[in-house]
Amino acid sequence: MKKLTKNMIALMASTGLLLISAAVMADENSWPPKGNATNGAKAWADNCNRCHNLRDVKDLRDDQWITTMFHMRLRAGLTGQDTRDILSFLQASNSATSNFVRPGASAASTADSGLSGEDVYTSTCIACHGANGKGTVPGAPNFTDKGGRLSKSDDALLKSLTNGMQSPGSPMAMPAKGGNSALTPGDLKNVLEYMKKTF
Repeated sequence: MKKLTKNMIALMASTGLLLISAAVMADENSWPPKGNATNGAKAWADNCNRCHNLRDVKDLRDDQWITTMFHMRLRAGLTGQDTRDILSFLQASNSATSNFVRPGASAASTADSGLSGEDVYTSTCIACHGANGKGTVPGAPNFTDKGGRLSKSDDALLKSLTNGMQSPGSPMAMPAKGGNSALTPGDLKNVLEYMKKTF
């Protein structure tokens, strides 16, 4: 029997993955549960960013990201949960201006959840913006720049935090509420105040 080359094995594997992912996409009821976009941002920064420059999320549709993540789970040795989280992050970034809500979370809630601005920053923002506010992924703004992003009005910044945004020239959009749909308007005000005071 003829010896299989690495390219032949890769072609067979990718074809199999395409067939598997096409079958899974055909039945939305068989899809695994959604991941956590905030955890996905951190998993992306920890696992994917070291090999890939961030690409414009809109290069692929949400369903195409599913196929890509099937492939990358095997190549990068990701856990199932990391794969779901990164997929959720990419899909949330793909529609950065939509306000997605996890089951059980109320988007209309205006109450402060009791989280401090620092709590919100360390649980939601730090994966992309870093502990020092200088950004950990391409396109994340440097909050320490005196004439930078944080010099905008609070209203403009709260609108960006609430709805998501993509900086001109940035390959990745920030999803609405940084991917954490459970954050309330009070939480967003707290984290904005924290960022302005800290950075």
